Amino acid sequence: MKGAIVFLLVFALLILLTIVGIAIPPGQAIYNAALPGTEQYTINYSIVGTNAFTLIIGVFNGVIYGFVAWLIFTLIMMATKKDKKEQVNVNVTVNNNGANPPPPPPS
Repeated sequence: MKGAIVFLLVFALLILLTIVGIAIPPGQAIYNAALPGTEQYTINYSIVGTNAFTLIIGVFNGVIYGFVAWLIFTLIMMATKKDKKEQVNVNVTVNNNGANPPPPPPS
């Protein structure tokens, strides 16, 4: 659950940074490789106050860096995880007053 929060925080941060105008690789390189020649169409298309090109690059960056942050967080948590094996004491009380004798041994 904590890993999902780390992913979402990094994802949202990278989308916001990309929308503000900070050029963060590899979003644009992935966009150009996956959708070559479509930049001219997405720049004029507005979504949530920004153009679609910037938003798509932000999503690419958010997913990539969010996954990397989640993976690093998970590996650190696994490395620092202490053994949580707890010793459990179980007390069993048998009340045998002689009224119910034990069963005979199997033959």
